[in-house]
Amino acid sequence: MFWPMLAIALGFLGIAVLGVLGIKVFVEAQRLGRQVADTTARINRAAEDLERAAGDLARSGEGLR
Repeated sequence: MFWPMLAIALGFLGIAVLGVLGIKVFVEAQRLGRQVADTTARINRAAEDLERAAGDLARSGEGLR
């Protein structure tokens, strides 16, 4: 009777450990997704700033010809 109970307890413990690790992976994946979204927004802002600066430079260069 001892061995079947031990097997059931270890099985339950294994499932519990897998559940905890699954939750950790889910939380970290959400955090990574937020970081990717923030970085994408920063890159888009930088690209817009660069495009605006290039337009200003092109307009100021036209007057030099």
